[in-house]
Amino acid sequence: MNIVLLGAPGAGKGTQAQKLVADYGVAHISTGDLLRAAVKAQSKLGKEAKGYMDAGQLVPDQLVIDLVKERLEEDDAKKGFILDGFPRNTDQAVALDGELEAMGVNLDAALLVDVASEVIISRLSSRRTCKDCGYTAPAGVDTCPRCGGEMYQRDDDKPETIARRLDTYKNQTEPLVEYYGGHGILKTVDGDRPVDEVYADVKTLLGL
Repeated sequence: MNIVLLGAPGAGKGTQAQKLVADYGVAHISTGDLLRAAVKAQSKLGKEAKGYMDAGQLVPDQLVIDLVKERLEEDDAKKGFILDGFPRNTDQAVALDGELEAMGVNLDAALLVDVASEVIISRLSSRRTCKDCGYTAPAGVDTCPRCGGEMYQRDDDKPETIARRLDTYKNQTEPLVEYYGGHGILKTVDGDRPVDEVYADVKTLLGL
C-alpha cells in the first residue's frame, strides 16, 4: 500500500493515517515531521532546510523531495507508505513520480478526505490545545484532562487564519485532485462523518 493522502487542513487526514499505520504497519511520512527531525538531527539536508526556515522562506521543492526520497529508502517504508503533506502542488507530484519510477515503486492511490470548507472552519475554530502537552479538545474544556495544563486557542485555529489556510490549499494543493484523477488513481471519501465510518470506507476504497 503506497498512497498519497490529500485533503484540506483539518479534514482528518492525520487521524486516518494513524489508523492505517496501527493496523497495517506502513510508514506515515509527514513532511512537517521530516523537516523538524532533519533540523534537529543537524543532517546535511536538515542544515540546508534550517537556513531557509530561519530566513522565513519556503523550503525549496527539491530539498523536500530529497528528504522524502531518503525516508522512502528506510526499511519500514518498504512495507508501504502514506505520504501526508506531500506533494503540495503538481510540480512536486511530477517530481515525486519521477523519483518513485527510478526506485521501481508505484503509487497505488491518492486518497482525498473530502470535507466542506465551512465544516472545517467550524471544526478547527472550536478546537482548544493544551499549552503544556499539546493535547487537543473541544471548546469549553479549560483544563487539560491529560496533564492539568491550561487550554487555549492557537492562532492557527482562529477562523480568519483557517480561511487563509484553506485559500492556500485551494490554490496550491487542489489541482492535485485533478492531477491524480487524470492518472486514474484518485479515491475520494466523505470525511464529514464519525472517524470509524470514514475509516471503514477508506479500507474499502483501498481494497484492504
